[in-house]
Amino acid sequence: MCVFRSDRHIYVQIIDDTTGKILASASTLSKEFKEQGVKGSGVPAAKVVGALIARKAGEQSIEKVVFDRSGFIYHGRVKALADAAREKGLKF
Repeated sequence: MCVFRSDRHIYVQIIDDTTGKILASASTLSKEFKEQGVKGSGVPAAKVVGALIARKAGEQSIEKVVFDRSGFIYHGRVKALADAAREKGLKF
């Protein structure tokens, strides 16, 4: 599970390392996120994105991932996304 954050958005992807294929993704730009009614890209938005990626992973029977924070400090939005994904059932 690879996380990227910019000043305006946060993105997360679950990637199969053996094939390089993206299995699931979510971001603050996705349709599902916009349906939640959350605005911005702060901690509340990161929590919603974390819950979305956990739900999408569960739909594909993915239970365990390796968390790659892409060099970003494990704090704020990155931590909120990880905590929300853990709460919804992803293990890492």
